[in-house]
Order: sequence, then C-alpha cells, then structure tokens
Amino acid sequence: MTGQAWEQADQERFRSDLQAAIDDFLDEQATRLAPLGDDAARLVAEGRVSVTGGKRFRAAFCYWGFRAASSSSYDERAVLRATASLELLHASALVHDDLMDASDTRRGRPATHRGFADLHQQQGWPGDPEQYGAAAAILLGDLLLSWSDELLRRCGLGWDRVGPALDVLDQCRSEVIAGQFLDVSVQGRGVASVDQAMTVLRYKSAKYSIERPLHVGAALAGAGTDTLTALTGFGLPLGEAFQLRDDLLGVFGDPATTGKPAGDDLVEGKRTVLVALALESAADDEAARLDAALGTALGPDDVADLRGIIDRSGAHARVEAKITELAEQAVTALGLARASAGLDEHACDVLEGLAAAATRRVL
Repeated sequence: MTGQAWEQADQERFRSDLQAAIDDFLDEQATRLAPLGDDAARLVAEGRVSVTGGKRFRAAFCYWGFRAASSSSYDERAVLRATASLELLHASALVHDDLMDASDTRRGRPATHRGFADLHQQQGWPGDPEQYGAAAAILLGDLLLSWSDELLRRCGLGWDRVGPALDVLDQCRSEVIAGQFLDVSVQGRGVASVDQAMTVLRYKSAKYSIERPLHVGAALAGAGTDTLTALTGFGLPLGEAFQLRDDLLGVFGDPATTGKPAGDDLVEGKRTVLVALALESAADDEAARLDAALGTALGPDDVADLRGIIDRSGAHARVEAKITELAEQAVTALGLARASAGLDEHACDVLEGLAAAATRRVL
C-alpha cells in the first residue's frame, strides 16, 4: 500500500479515532472541573473547539513515526492517545499565537481571545472586554499545554516508552516557545534578514510540526538515537518546506482554504522568509512600499498591490523552488533511513505520501 492509498482509504478513520481519543480525554477533564461551574465549563468548551478539525499532520507524523520504528505488537488506543498529545500542544500554540498576532479568526471562527471578549461585552460585565479575552486565551493556552503533557504521560504505554517520548516533548516545547519569542522579537524590531526569518521558521514551526512528532512516535516505539537522527534527515527539511508553504498561503491563500482573511500575514506584519526575500530583491521603491505597508490595515486593492510586489521581486518563485528542493531532500533522506535504521517499508510509504500532502497544499 502506498502513502496515497492510506490517504484515500484510511485517513478519515485515523482522524475519527484520533478525535475520539481527544474527546474521551476532554470528557475526563470536564468531569474533573465541573465543580468550578459555568466559567470552567466555557473554558473546556473552547478547548474542545480548539482541538477539533485541522489537517492533523502532527498526530499523523507521530503515529507513522511510531509505526516506522515499531517492531512488535502495540496497543492502538494507547498510541492514539499519545499522538493526540501533539494536537493539544498545537492547539495551545495556536491560541497563544492568535493573541500575540491580534488575529480575529481561526479556521473561519472567532479566535479564542476575540470570542471571550465578545462574551464579556454581550453580558455587559464591568471592566475591559479585551483584557478579559486576553486572559482567557492565555489561560486556555496554558491549560492545553498542561493537558498535552498529561495525555502523553497517561496514554497507557509503559514508562520505558513514555519517559523517552516525554524527553522529546520537553525539548519540543522549549524550542517552539523560544522560537515564538524570536518571532515576536523580529516583529518588534520591524526588520529581519532571510537568515533570521529562516531561524524563526525552523524553531517556531518546522521542528515541532514534523521532526519532533516523528521523534516522539519513534521514542514511543523504543527507537534509539541513531533512528531519531535518521528521521531528522527527513523531518527537518520537510518541516521547513511545510512552513514555507504556510507562508505562501498567508499571503496568496484563498480565505476559503486558510480560514483567514486574504493577505492576513501582510496585515499582521509578519517578517517571513517570503517577505524577507521580497524586501531583499524588489526594486527600491517597491521594497519601501512593502515595508511601510506591513502591519497596517489593508484593503483588497492594497493586498493585491503587495502581492504584485512580491511576485515581481521573484520571492514567490524562489520560495516555491525552495519548497520543492526541501521536499525532495526529505524524501531522499527517508529512502536512506529505510535501510540505515531498518524502518518499516509500509510506514515509510505512508510518510512519503504525507510529505506530499504537507507541501502541496493549494493556494
């Protein structure tokens, strides 16, 4: 069976089983927090929404990282619970990211901080609705982060497997939080070279999106350092290609696909690799216009103008070429890892299919 065959025949079942594992865990949390009343119930309800839907790439790479390195029978429910921990981590990062970026929407609905601010206003409560919304988002993000650790610890596998996986998760969380601060600092300074933007991309997104989920899965299977290193050769360039595709979607993506307004990254003033390349290569007057417009209120005509600058600079084409290069590098490394680390052939086929899905998302 090829990766594409798994995509067509089994992906929906995987997502359904994964969601069931998440829902069961959140049911436990809802019962535990029920004595706190309606406010806690609202927080749990928003947590449910934040971990519903999405592509589930992180859980999928974790699951197939496990399958690639596994050489014995296993408890499917326990593995699903472990992989679900990566989705809780991702949801935590998105809730905090939306607050820091002052984003209005997430997947076509109000971002967490906006939703709670609206609730405060609708109820006519005293105080500042925006501050209430920000507090709710911080606390929900923290709660989801805590739950990601708890779900992995209590997934049902033995400590000989969970302990090493938690070590990877600890490293992953440190990287993504520090990477997020790098991003905040870059935005605060209002300037970033291509190298700086690439460092932010690597630590804020690439490693925690694909490389570390693969490592968590492989560690759960009992894999050693050599196998994790072999998986890095696949996961890190693929994670970078994945985020570069996200950068393109953030500027050129269709809102129906992204769940965000057109040109949202430009409105938020994100200093991505795409933007850094455009500023480096565009004509001086166009580079100045792009630089001045970043992080300002932009109408459809403004977004179209900035997209034109990015296209004419060659940045769009260069990022597309880099995505192709990194994806090919990843697939080559996966082929080498099959032999050097003795990875499961079927799991590697699926991982190759996931690589295509992660990097060929439409604009």
